[in-house]
Amino acid sequence: MNAKEQFNLTGKVAIITGSSKGIGKAIAKGLAEHGANVIISSRNQEACDKVVNEFSSEGLKAKGIACHIGKEDDRVKLVDKTIEAFGRIDILVNNAAINPVYGPIEDVDPEIFDKIIDVNVKAPWSLSNLVLPHFKQTKKGSIINIASVEALTPGFGLGLYSTSKAAILMLTKNQAKEWGRFGVNANAICPGLIKTKFSAALWTNEKLLNKLEKSIPSGRMGMPEEMVGLACLLASDAGSYMTGGVYTADGGYMIAS
Repeated sequence: MNAKEQFNLTGKVAIITGSSKGIGKAIAKGLAEHGANVIISSRNQEACDKVVNEFSSEGLKAKGIACHIGKEDDRVKLVDKTIEAFGRIDILVNNAAINPVYGPIEDVDPEIFDKIIDVNVKAPWSLSNLVLPHFKQTKKGSIINIASVEALTPGFGLGLYSTSKAAILMLTKNQAKEWGRFGVNANAICPGLIKTKFSAALWTNEKLLNKLEKSIPSGRMGMPEEMVGLACLLASDAGSYMTGGVYTADGGYMIAS
């Protein structure tokens, strides 16, 4: 198999959570461009359908399935509907996450803490477990968990988000260690500051943005599309011997920290 063929995802089926916008949408498009059938998923069906129509107009294969990732029933339906549509699952990208607070960790309401853990940690754990039986059938599968550089070093005001993403790194490593015998690879991507709606509170503040960009060796924030290459590598045969890894895509932020 030549290098180009190793990236070919034709016939593969990928679920990408939180893929109606931002990093999730960019990764979904990248996987589809490499031949995968992609499941566009977010809480709003209309938002999913909009992305599907956009992708379809470009000749890409996609289906929209609404899913509130924090609800177990919705997670089960997401997997079941994917199987109904395509008969298999090969790739799971756990991208959906929340960060409803910015401030000191001691000021966070316990209910907010529970919500962050439910969506950012429990949901990826649960959805991965639901997908595992389908990976076992084909003796192959790729889980890509989207974490954050905040999981690697503490910032300011993002303490519980950082904690949840740090948990994702250890979840990834345990998935890799326990499920490798089933042919499953599990890896984590840690994006730095990426220009998305999710991070708008940071990059819309010009003073804060200037300060942040000065601390990044590349001198700028990243774009969602700059996460795609790494995801395609980890999802494809080109990354078949990569598992349990934690990969930063941060413009050098971590080496400057």
